Order: sequence, then C-alpha cells, then structure tokens
Amino acid sequence: MAVRKETANKFDLVVFGEFFSDMIFYGLRNQPRFGEEVKTDSFLIAPGGGLATSALAASRLGSMTAIVTRVGGDAESLPTWGEILREGLDVTACEVRKEQATALTASVAFQSNRMMMTHDPINRNLEDLLSSKAVLAKLHKARHVHFACALRRPQKWIPVMKALRDSGITISADFGWNPDLSPKQLLSIVKYCEFIFPNEHEGKAITGTTDALRALEKLQDWVRIPVIKLGKRGAMLMANGRIYRQPALPTTIVDATGAGDAFDGGFLHAFLHGADWDDCLRAGNICGSLSASQPGGSQGLPGPKEFRRYMAAIKSAKNRRSL
Repeated sequence: MAVRKETANKFDLVVFGEFFSDMIFYGLRNQPRFGEEVKTDSFLIAPGGGLATSALAASRLGSMTAIVTRVGGDAESLPTWGEILREGLDVTACEVRKEQATALTASVAFQSNRMMMTHDPINRNLEDLLSSKAVLAKLHKARHVHFACALRRPQKWIPVMKALRDSGITISADFGWNPDLSPKQLLSIVKYCEFIFPNEHEGKAITGTTDALRALEKLQDWVRIPVIKLGKRGAMLMANGRIYRQPALPTTIVDATGAGDAFDGGFLHAFLHGADWDDCLRAGNICGSLSASQPGGSQGLPGPKEFRRYMAAIKSAKNRRSL
C-alpha cells in the first residue's frame, strides 16, 4: 500500500502516543522462570504499543489516520516502522531523535498471560511534543484525537485538550493506571474527553471500587461515555445513564498483547462512521478478539471485508436469539 499523502482534508483520526518495536515469543510449552531457558519455534517482530495497534486497527477498516510519536535514528532500518509506512499511516508530525534508539519491548506470552520488558528512554516526557507547532497543527486536522499513553504533567495536557474540544474535535484516551497521578489530577485532564478506555482492573483502580459496573457508573461523572474493557467477557459502556454491553468473539487466545488497543481502534472507527453504541462495542470486540487470536497486537486485525462478515454474523446470531 502506498504511503498516503497529506492533504488539506481532515483526518478521521490522529493517534498520539508511544511507538515500540515488539519482539514477541509465544507458543511456549512451559512458563518461563528465572534461571531457566525456554525455547519456542514461534517468534514475531511487529509494531507495538497502543499508538500503533489502535491506529492500524482504524486504518485497516478505512479510517484516514495519522500518528504522532517519537522514534530513533534507527527507525528507517526497522521492519516495524517500515510496516507503519506501508500501511499508509501519516507520520509527517513524528519526531526523529537521531541520537537515540526507538523503543523496544520483548514480550513473552504463555497461555492467556504475558510479561514484557521494555527499553524506552526515548519516550520520556513524550508530552513535550504537545508544544510543537507541527504536532498541534496535525491534531487540529483530526475529526477525533486519541491519546494512547500515560497522562503525566497535567499542565501539558489540559490546554491542548481544551483547545481541541473548543474546536469541535472529540477526544479519547487510553492511559493505563498511574498511581503517581491523583484522581483529582486525572479528572482535570480527562474531563475534556468524549471516551476513556480502561480495562476492568484499571477502571476499579482509578475509581477505588471493587466492581466493574460501579466503576463505570463513577467514571460517567468524569467523561460523557466511559468504556470498560472486560477481556474475554467483552466490553461495556454507559451513555446518558444507560448501560450497553456486548460479548467478545469466541476465539482462542494466542497472545493478548495489544488486544485492548485494537478494541480502541475498532470502536473509534465505528464511532467516526456513525455507528450506534452497541455496534461501536461490537466493532471494538471484533478487533480486540481477532488481535488476541494472533501473536502481536496488529497481526490479526481485520480488513473491511472480514470486519463486515463478523459484524453480520453477530447481528444474525442476535436476531435468531430474539425469535
């Protein structure tokens, strides 16, 4: 696929966050332990992190997508960055630091669990990119901006998010859980978001609750549409006081790395193309489930034809159950 040229038209989606080259070991016969060596024939090098997986999920479904990140001087020689370029994602606002290495993660997947080791000095203070005129111009060309990274230093985020929202651009964030950021500080940032996408563990940690449903209810005091991802049980959201919930696809999990980020990309694509809340959840679940069925977050992502086939099958099964 040719690299898309930047035009005066707005992007459907701009994703801001951290890029990683992922080295993924999977299909292990035994769980790794310190002092032991575990061998496997199953290995993959792929783009990783929330930025790449969310952007690729939306782009493959047809959303015009740009990314904003920081990579090292080695990026041009990396197959992972090459894949980003081949997919046609706009990278013209990305920063290249020639003296540093692109972030690298080694991921080990065993059954439904995984562990990761990461080298990413290049990602420190990534929010400093928000001071760049080129980055701000790119963000303001989006219909929707998704932040796929930790939200540190609120003073960096708040004016940017406020300006985006005042311009009519919707915003979402998938920021994980940072115990160094108080709920009050976090609220001061995410109150500008249309959506946030915590998983069940993160949602309960953020809100101080022990139940996903209660966490969802509390999060609606923070953002208009909170979404909580439930892993193999699917996902749910709350809109105008009503709860929507949809199940995941019944797939075999090979590697759950990046499945939540794939969900974000599928959900946002559906939202940007006018889907209702149930279909947004279904779209996210399709992308998240298919992502987890293959090693690496981006390898199982569907294209438009496959996506439509799964969506039609889900709705057909729902109609049969309602008869």
